[in-house]
Amino acid sequence: MAFTMHSHSGEFCPGHAKDSLEAIIQHAIVLGYKTMALTEHMPRTSLSDLYPEELTPDPQTSLAALMPRHLSFLAEALRLRSVYASKIHILIGFEGEWIRDGFAELVTSLAADARVDFFIGSLHHTCGIPIDFDRDMYASARDAAGGTERELWGRYYDEQVGMLRSLKPRVVGHFDLIRLLSENPERNVREWEEVWEKVVRNLEIVKEYGGWLECNTSALRKELGEPYPARGIAEVR
Repeated sequence: MAFTMHSHSGEFCPGHAKDSLEAIIQHAIVLGYKTMALTEHMPRTSLSDLYPEELTPDPQTSLAALMPRHLSFLAEALRLRSVYASKIHILIGFEGEWIRDGFAELVTSLAADARVDFFIGSLHHTCGIPIDFDRDMYASARDAAGGTERELWGRYYDEQVGMLRSLKPRVVGHFDLIRLLSENPERNVREWEEVWEKVVRNLEIVKEYGGWLECNTSALRKELGEPYPARGIAEVR
C-alpha cells in the first residue's frame, strides 16, 4: 500500500515546497497513494527560531504570519479530507520542531488541537543553528559544537534524544539529516564509536515507545546516495 507520512505544500510551507495543498493531494491520488499525511512545519514563536528564508524582507511580519497560517492550514486540511475522502485516506498533522530544550510545551499544545492526528518529531538545528540550509550555517553549527564534524554529529544525536524522550513522536523525521551538508555524507558513522553509540541509543528509545522512523527520499533529490536513514542505521535491530 502506497502511503506517505511527511509532506509540505508551497501554500502553507513557502520555501520548502511548491504547489497548493489540494494540488499535492490530487497528485498523490494520481500516483496511487492510499494514505497521505499533511504535515506542514509548525509555527514558532520567537524571531530567533525563524528559518533563514523567513528573515526577509521583514522578520517580524514573517513571525506574525506563522500561527494564522498554521490555523488556516488545519482548516483547509480538514476541508480537503472531506472532499477527497472517497479517493484517499488523509491524516492531518504537522512537523514538530526541536530547536532547543523547552520546545516540548509548544509542540504538545499544537498537538492538542482536535483536528491534529499526530506530529512528526524532527531536528533542523543543532546548537540552535540550521544544519540543512547551506554550508556556511552547517559550518557555524560545527564550530559551535566544538569545531569538528564528529563533535557536531554527536551533538545532533544528543539534542535528538532530548526530543525523543520529551515528545515520543509517533513518526521521527529524517533521522540522520545531519548527513546532508557533511564533508562526507556517505561516511560509515560506525567509525565514530561514541557517535554510533548515540545513534543506537536513540533507535532503542524509539523502539521502546513504539515510534516509526520514516524513510525520507528527499535525500535522493538532494543528491545523497541513500535516503534518510542511511542503510547502516535502517538495518539496526
